[in-house]
Amino acid sequence: MPDRTEHLLGLLLGTEEDWPRAFEELVRRLGPVRAGNTEHTLRTERITIEPFDLRAKPRYDLVIDRLAYWYYVPREWLKKIALMDDVYLLNSPFTFQSMEKHAAYCAMMRLGLKVPSTWLVPYKNPVDHAKYAYTASKYNRPFDLDAVAEQVGYPLFMKPYDGGAWRGVSRIGDADALHSAYDSSGEMLMHLQASVEGYDSFARSLTIGPDTMVMRFQPEKPMHERYAVQHGFLSEQAGTEVVTISRLINAFFRWEFNSCESLVVGSEVYPIDYANACPDISITSLHYYFPWAIGALLKWSVFCAVTGRRAQLDLDTRRYFEVADSALAYDEKLAEYLKLADDYFDTARYHEFCATSLSSVDDMVRDWVSSPDFDALLVETVRTTYPPAEHEKFIAHFRGLIGLWIQGG
Repeated sequence: MPDRTEHLLGLLLGTEEDWPRAFEELVRRLGPVRAGNTEHTLRTERITIEPFDLRAKPRYDLVIDRLAYWYYVPREWLKKIALMDDVYLLNSPFTFQSMEKHAAYCAMMRLGLKVPSTWLVPYKNPVDHAKYAYTASKYNRPFDLDAVAEQVGYPLFMKPYDGGAWRGVSRIGDADALHSAYDSSGEMLMHLQASVEGYDSFARSLTIGPDTMVMRFQPEKPMHERYAVQHGFLSEQAGTEVVTISRLINAFFRWEFNSCESLVVGSEVYPIDYANACPDISITSLHYYFPWAIGALLKWSVFCAVTGRRAQLDLDTRRYFEVADSALAYDEKLAEYLKLADDYFDTARYHEFCATSLSSVDDMVRDWVSSPDFDALLVETVRTTYPPAEHEKFIAHFRGLIGLWIQGG
């Protein structure tokens, strides 16, 4: 029988170095974890890409995936180890492959969330397929792009149905801009989505397991300034709704490492983007919030591995739809959705585990972030991210923000 007290956490990575090194160091510093009367040890390993036997048994208890949303070889390996070997995945490649932003909009509209009016329009240019011309000539109906835009209402946003790091996103104010953006879209399949004008706050929430951090986001600024260090920028009601929506979306799709964007107008919350298979957790963008993110990722990963949490590949959407179709008021539906999310994430058990088996993690993260080792990682990340002429400025900038977290974060 395999030793169930030794756990290997796999990291499936692309170009990232900062947070993986941070995660690896924290796992090393964590040491043995006691759960009940049993002591568990954990270690990490970076996963390589190679041919694989579909019946081969993987060595990993849990894999954090940051690659399979665009690289198909590891994606198919993840499907194999989830279906055949019960390896726990952050995140499920099944729903992130099929339930991209378009399907996520549909699902959350079905649940009654205040998603702005959204239309899907056909490709501007034909797709590269031998049967396209015949099919298009026989079945594609001519459509009036201007009429669709009028239905949505100006101003609006044109953006790819599947997202992707802000690629192809345009704010459209009139018919000329509409046609210019559509002509440039090529073979990208696009949404037209109503703009939420005059919003008070743009909130981006990062959710890892049952833990959520809501941050004020400033998309018009350069990346190092987009996450504002500002507490209490939402009312209690709006803040609770943003957190609830974030956890609802993740529980519904079985996503456990995801970010959600919402626009807040008074007490109204409008979710506009919430299918991010590879959410940003870089030191140079999250800065002040980075220690929280890496600590939350550590806690959830350890909890899943040590407790033997089993992945749920089926979505069980009917439970959510029963709430959506009920006569409950909107706030009451949100409360029921949160219960379903807490049930999925086993939130009460997770918090108890953190209090008993991981009680030292917060102090450990603070000690490490305060250390010369972390500062060296920060300096190296800045030097590989920015041109030499800007190194000194950005090292000072991020040291200041990290220092602010150490003092009171």
